[in-house]
Amino acid sequence: MKLSSQDLKLALPFWLSVLFADSAGAALADESTQNPEGFLDGASLSVLSRNFYLNSDYRSPSPAGKNYKQEWAQGFIGAFESGLTPGTFGFGLDAHGFLGLKLDGGKGHSGTGLLPVDADGRSEDNYSSGGAALKIRASRTTVAFGEMMVETPVFDTADKRLQPEYATGFLLNSREIDGMNLVAGHFTAFKNQDSSSSKDDFYGYGVNTEAGGISFLGADLFTQSPVGGALYASELTDTWHQYYGNLHLKQSGMFLDANVYHTQDTGQALAGAIDNTAFSLSGKYTHDAHAFTLAYQKINGDTPFDFVGGDSIYLANSIKYADFNGARERSWQARYDLDLGPYGIPGLNFMTRYVKGNQIDGTHAPKGGAYNPFDETLGEYVPQQGDGGRHWERDIDLRYIVQSGSAKGLSLQLSHVSHRANSAQAGDDIDRIYVVIQYPLTFGHL
Repeated sequence: MKLSSQDLKLALPFWLSVLFADSAGAALADESTQNPEGFLDGASLSVLSRNFYLNSDYRSPSPAGKNYKQEWAQGFIGAFESGLTPGTFGFGLDAHGFLGLKLDGGKGHSGTGLLPVDADGRSEDNYSSGGAALKIRASRTTVAFGEMMVETPVFDTADKRLQPEYATGFLLNSREIDGMNLVAGHFTAFKNQDSSSSKDDFYGYGVNTEAGGISFLGADLFTQSPVGGALYASELTDTWHQYYGNLHLKQSGMFLDANVYHTQDTGQALAGAIDNTAFSLSGKYTHDAHAFTLAYQKINGDTPFDFVGGDSIYLANSIKYADFNGARERSWQARYDLDLGPYGIPGLNFMTRYVKGNQIDGTHAPKGGAYNPFDETLGEYVPQQGDGGRHWERDIDLRYIVQSGSAKGLSLQLSHVSHRANSAQAGDDIDRIYVVIQYPLTFGHL
């Protein structure tokens, strides 16, 4: 299947009209059951306190020439979710606000992504942002318009630092068909994790592709069945079309998962020529307090697997630091999880994993494209990755959540990441430490 830009633009309003026609009919049949809570009666307010320390120790010089980056910051993430007004169409509003405060971070070790960096290279003392989205629901179909977090396999805003990422546009979710969730969206601005405002720029994995926006259509299938899947199609304006498929099986103690993406350049091809297929296979076996995971991932193409949005890659070996998505890359993962609840410490979980990637070859990337640009100083094309690239990553994670008492919900996460790569892979040799303390305050219904 191949959709053009015009196909996507025509398809979105078509699905909107069909879904709202069906949902309106269902709502008229039993209006009394729709949106019973009311705008304020169903509203809730919450504040998440997030204390974040991040230390990156570069074993080889970083791109900024720093031996290490280290910042410590305190963030507050507020969220208001209204109920919906009664009637055939229920209206509501979701709003969010953020405040970030620097606790430690100087010019010599700024740039971890926790705090904005000023023109002098120093971490800002504080930053804040806010946004809102109008939501409309009829029957089991909801459309939101405004600034929001998004979670789909082809466009997924991340929540990996002090502030979550946000995107501005519209998002439709429809569950009119049992066991299926239909999704459509179009987003034209993006707010990075260390930014106070949204911009009209969508940055690809390896290149800065400033384009008009991203559009997508998709369906999560058989959501109430042990066997499930998903199909999605997306377009990044004048950059690429991307198609995604998933198939998974959940059984007692066993989870099998398969993901595949195909990316093809389109329009002005701002990132250059792209023809890339990426897939991963993983299996997880759980026995009592133990879980074991094995995964395999492969990138077929002369360019890396490209994506926008911090978490828009649902491949098995996209982990804490690296995505293992280099041109022609092959990677393996072994992971172990332990729930210490049965051993007398409920709420404490341990995880460790190791991923190794090799066979990277970026020398065949199309000349003049984003992954093989012309260097005027050298007078030749310089591919982003060389031939024979390889790297590995090891993650260790310890997380504890208080289970009861006045501090219930308080969580402490301690993580260590090590990544090593050769020059052909072009990644950093780095050891990174995360310490994250979070405490949610939920005020419930207003």
